[in-house]
Amino acid sequence: MRFTLPVTALAALFIFTSCAAKGPDNGIGLQLYSLRDDMKNDPVATIEKVGTMGYEYVETAGYGDGKIYGMEPAEFKNLCEDNDLAVLGAHAGQAIPESGNWQSLMPWWDECIAAHKEAGAEYIVQPFMRQSGYESPGGLKAYCDYFNAVGAKCKAAGIKFGYHNHDNEFKSLEGEVIYDFMLQNTDPDNVFFQLDIYWIYKGGADPFEYFEEYPGRFLSFHLKDDKELGESGKIDFKEIYKATEQAGAKYHVIEVEKYNHDPLVSVEKSLEHLEEIGYTE
Repeated sequence: MRFTLPVTALAALFIFTSCAAKGPDNGIGLQLYSLRDDMKNDPVATIEKVGTMGYEYVETAGYGDGKIYGMEPAEFKNLCEDNDLAVLGAHAGQAIPESGNWQSLMPWWDECIAAHKEAGAEYIVQPFMRQSGYESPGGLKAYCDYFNAVGAKCKAAGIKFGYHNHDNEFKSLEGEVIYDFMLQNTDPDNVFFQLDIYWIYKGGADPFEYFEEYPGRFLSFHLKDDKELGESGKIDFKEIYKATEQAGAKYHVIEVEKYNHDPLVSVEKSLEHLEEIGYTE
C-alpha cells in the first residue's frame, strides 16, 4: 500500500523544489508562510537562518504594493542569494470582484509580475478563489477564464502561473468535482497546478489518481503534515516522490502551518525528516 491511512484522513506533504545554481533543478524549498511571524518581524534575520538549514530555495507569501516582505524585489533577491537561496516562486493573487469584472485586475497583475520577475521568481501561484468559484458552474468557469488570462500574461513576460488547492476543490458542484473542472478548463500552456498533498487528502481524494488522469499538470508539490513533516506518521513521502515524473513535478516545497516547536525549529526538523528518508533518492 502506498499510504498508512485512508484517503479521507488528513495527510501532509510538501514537495521540494529544484533551483538553478542552488536553484530549481535540485534540492528542497521552503514556503516562507511557514515562518510568517518571523518574516514579518525580521525578514533579514529569518532568511539568514533559513540559509543555514540546507534549503535550496524559497517560495514567498509576502507581496504587496510592488514589494516583497516590504523590500524592493531586487533587494529581496540579493538577500536570498547572499544566503545561498534562490527565489523560486510566490504565492500571490487577487479574487475576482463581486462585479465579475476580472479584467480590471490586470494592472495589478502587471505590477505583480514585474516585481517577481525582478526578484528572479520562476512562477506565481494563486492559492484561493472567492466563494463564487465554489458555488456555481458559472462562477467556477469565470475563475478558469481569469486564470487562463493571467497565465497568458505571465507567459508573455517569461514567468509561469499556477493554482494551489485546499480541500474545497475536491467537493462536487452539480455532479462534477471542482478540481477536475479546473484542470479541464484551464490551458496547460498557461496554467499549472501546485498540488498540496495535505489538502487533497483532507478533501478525500487520491493524488495518484490525479497523476494518472492528468500527467504533467503538477509542476510543484507542497509537502505538509499535521505539524512538522513526519510528525503524524500518516504519509509515505517517499512514495509520493516516486510519482514526480508522472506528475510533472520539478519543484518540491515544504510548508509547516502548525507546530510542536518554535517555527524555525519546525521547518528545520521537517527538512531533516525528508533527508533522513532519502526523499529525493
